[in-house]
Parts: sequence; C-alpha cells; structure tokens
Amino acid sequence: MKALMKTTKSAKPHEVEKKWHIVDADGLVVGRAAVVIANVLRGKHKTSYTPHVDCGDNVIVINADKVKFTGKKLADKVYYKHTGYAGGIKGITAGKVLEGRFPERVLEKAVERMIPRGPLGRQQLRNLRIFAGAEHPHEAQNPEVLDIAAMSRKNKVGA
Repeated sequence: MKALMKTTKSAKPHEVEKKWHIVDADGLVVGRAAVVIANVLRGKHKTSYTPHVDCGDNVIVINADKVKFTGKKLADKVYYKHTGYAGGIKGITAGKVLEGRFPERVLEKAVERMIPRGPLGRQQLRNLRIFAGAEHPHEAQNPEVLDIAAMSRKNKVGA
C-alpha cells in the first residue's frame, strides 16, 4: 500500500505576485503598526510564504508623522547612533525625531528592526515607502487599503 505523501511547495522568485498596500498611520501605535507592516513586507500573510524568497508585498505608509506612542515612550525612548570616534555615542528622543525634519524615520526604524538583517532583509525593506504627509506618488499602482486600526482596538490610540 502506498503511503500518503506530504510535500511542501516552495515558491520561486518568478512565481511571486506582488501587490501594493497603503496604510494610513494617523493615530496608530508605532510598534503595533510596524509588526503588521513587517509581516506584509516579508510575505508571512500569504499561504505561499517561503523564508528564503522575497514573497512580500509593497507597502506605502502615509501620515507617518502622526503616529503615536503609548505611555512615556515619547520622552523616554532614545535612538542612539555612534559617530565613529571614541566616546561619540549620541542619542535623540522619539519626541524630538517626530518634531524634526524627518518624522517618518520613527516608523522606518521600527519596521527595519523587525526584519531580518542580510541581503534578503534589505531587499524586502526596499518595498517600503513611507511619507510624512498624506500625499504619495504611487497612485498608478492602485494600492489596496490595509486598515491596521480595524484589526484590534489596541492598534489606535484613543480608540
């Protein structure tokens, strides 16, 4: 009698169909939004997910300057960088980054740190486009709306 064979289908790079999603980050909690965005970028929401293939979708984030932090993170969370010189560590709070010139970097860093490091992770991060305002140049791609706030009441501050 022949045994029941169970095989796993592995996706090939040329077989992957990439969609476009748009996320309105107005009022969303940074970490919770970043988790959903990172999973869509990696392709973990698809049944054909393959860990070593970029099978994720493209994500456009608008209103990234209006993201929220819970608790005292706005004043207490510090982003560090090093100048390369001895004693050259510098830090800036999340509140100052959001008020500064590039407020979209808060969400960008959160998503970047949830994606594996390496060539595949860098390729997946190239599929992320973050804009501080409500305008974006990707209307021609007809992005589908990805409503993170509707997934859970905890995803939006004040909901």
